[in-house]
Amino acid sequence: MPEQLNAIIRNLQEFGPRRLAMMGGVVALVLAVIAVASIYLNRPAYETLYVGLERADVNQIGLVLGEAGIGFDVASDGTTVLVPAGTTAQARMLLAEKGLPTSSNAGYELFDNVGSLGLTSFMQQITRVRALEGEIARTIQSLAGIRAARVHIVMSERANFRRDEQKPSASVVIRASETDSRRAAASIRHLVAAAVPGLNSEDVTVLDSGGNLLAAGDDPNNGTASATFGVERTVEMQIEDNIRRALAPYLGPENFRASVKADVNTDQRQTEETIFDPESRVERSIQTVRSNENNSQKSAGATTTVEQNLPEADPTTSEGPQSSSESDRKEETTNYEINSKRIATVSNGYSVTKMSIAVVVNRERLTAILGADATPEKIGERVAEIQKLVASATGLSETRGDIINVSAVEFIDGLDGVPVEGPGIMASVGQHAGTMINAAAFIVVVFLVAFFGLRPMVAAIGGGRAETASLAGPSFEEVQRSLPGPDAPEVQASPAISAPTPLDELRQKIRPAPQDRLARMVDLNEERTALILRKWAHQEEAA
Repeated sequence: MPEQLNAIIRNLQEFGPRRLAMMGGVVALVLAVIAVASIYLNRPAYETLYVGLERADVNQIGLVLGEAGIGFDVASDGTTVLVPAGTTAQARMLLAEKGLPTSSNAGYELFDNVGSLGLTSFMQQITRVRALEGEIARTIQSLAGIRAARVHIVMSERANFRRDEQKPSASVVIRASETDSRRAAASIRHLVAAAVPGLNSEDVTVLDSGGNLLAAGDDPNNGTASATFGVERTVEMQIEDNIRRALAPYLGPENFRASVKADVNTDQRQTEETIFDPESRVERSIQTVRSNENNSQKSAGATTTVEQNLPEADPTTSEGPQSSSESDRKEETTNYEINSKRIATVSNGYSVTKMSIAVVVNRERLTAILGADATPEKIGERVAEIQKLVASATGLSETRGDIINVSAVEFIDGLDGVPVEGPGIMASVGQHAGTMINAAAFIVVVFLVAFFGLRPMVAAIGGGRAETASLAGPSFEEVQRSLPGPDAPEVQASPAISAPTPLDELRQKIRPAPQDRLARMVDLNEERTALILRKWAHQEEAA
């Protein structure tokens, strides 16, 4: 191996600086052509994602695609976004989840392109409503958790022959998670009502992208079954979130699952209570009545006798019965004010009547935590500790009849998603056809450059030296050995002549004379040639 390396180094040195520089330039040129061809041919084919975008939307789309690892490019006009072929659907779904692009929610900039000449009052009113809807939608999207929003406003109209004035109303559709949407529904209603003149919050309806009614006015369905279901779902999600926060640091978010069923009572209750305190009384009024009576009665009259019926008789009179009476009366009435308390309680909230909790834990995770002590008894003890932790985090009440069950089971793969069948062979070939064509073209370009570019250039540079090497020998030592020595005849047969081969015969026929070979040796190294000639001359003088 070292001899081969030395031979290669000697051959490179014999080329000379000029030829080595030329060969290095040829190699650099070929490598540059191959690199440019590989970059150009392997560049992915781009497809148009969106056109006519605003500058702000282009920046936001670039940030989202960059975070997702999807390549993109922006056209020269600055309003068109391009993505590699085959990733258009994925990019659009990702941007739709983020609520991009938002250029459709045009605000008051609509008036920038509206001319005043020929603009009717109806067009002005429509443009004003559109601008107001866009501004409100932008404000709603700035709320935490709201990814997209769309607002529809119906403004009040005045008419000469209309008795009742039409009130303004609005409807809002938002895209967010269930928890965020229900939490922000009331705030959105008040926001829209405050932004539109004459609009009440009861006239604003809020829905989510799934068609679920989040908030409405005096809708009876919103106050009964729908409201009860919404409250139950909110309570269940809050309890599940409490369980997740309690177990995630210990088990990991992928090693447990929790399910909660809550029975919620949303009936409105109104309680009135009046309390009298008999120990506390205050005199309100006192009434006193006094009366004193004295009665004396005397009656005088003759008694009825026979003499009274005789003429000229003088009847005698006699005193009648006498009576006297005396009475004294006193009456006093006192009115008291009794202390009383009246309590009126109105409850519009909810109460949890019963709750059932089920938690499954990955047994493999518990085994990894326990290590060598992972016996069934230890696992059971750890499950009991997890059950106590869940009961404390959810506010479990045994008196209310709540039920909790925690089990350690073996989890299966693909728990969080349904396995999706991969694309077929033809679909994969069709999807990567462009890449395959680019790779084949790259290979062809490399072959053509190497065969028609590098090979002729190397042959042109090294052709002269190869011919000289075949005629006069490849090295100084070979030229020296080929020359006749001082004590040898002018023409000396080489070992190769004793057993000539066709190639040796050809070389012997075209082999130059010793004088030419000596001139060649002088061209290769003058100093060594002079030393050799002096040595030969010294040997001849000594002889």
